Amino acid sequence: MTKEEINELPLEYFSGSIHVLESKKDVNKACARLQNESILGFDTETRPAFKKGQFFLPSLLQLAGLDIVYLFRINKCGLPWSLKSLLANHTIVKTGVAIDRDIKDMQKISDFTPGSFVDLGEVARKKGLNHHGLRGLAALLLHFRISKGSRTTNWDANKLTAKQIRYAATDAWVSREIYCRLFH
Repeated sequence: MTKEEINELPLEYFSGSIHVLESKKDVNKACARLQNESILGFDTETRPAFKKGQFFLPSLLQLAGLDIVYLFRINKCGLPWSLKSLLANHTIVKTGVAIDRDIKDMQKISDFTPGSFVDLGEVARKKGLNHHGLRGLAALLLHFRISKGSRTTNWDANKLTAKQIRYAATDAWVSREIYCRLFH
């Protein structure tokens, strides 16, 4: 699909329940809920760097289950044991695009051993698909487009905007939906 063809597709957003978590207590409850999932959409968001040599750690970790998305403000609550345990769980698939760097950057916050991560871009390459990014794969496989407008906003802000929340939830949800389309 060309960029023009993708831009003609309807714009979609996650419309289910979204929870923004900032405390370890809330993180623990969310992780207990997510332990019952078999597939989680995965993504992170990082404050953009506009100067050469500038680097920021991820501010937000998004995990999407079947009908719910949790946005973990890891810039505020870190990576508690319950979250690291979930990320290490080999019985739950965590899926997203270009996840190696996300994982390495999160390991700079707190070390954990990633379990059962699937990079959709790599799967797409192996299947001979022309698109390897989230937006292109959503268009090709799900027949809608997603907005990338909030990608370079300040994810370290004290309070996330409604637009940031919707964008972040959609990215994780779409990752899960693409995985299900590719493998089920």
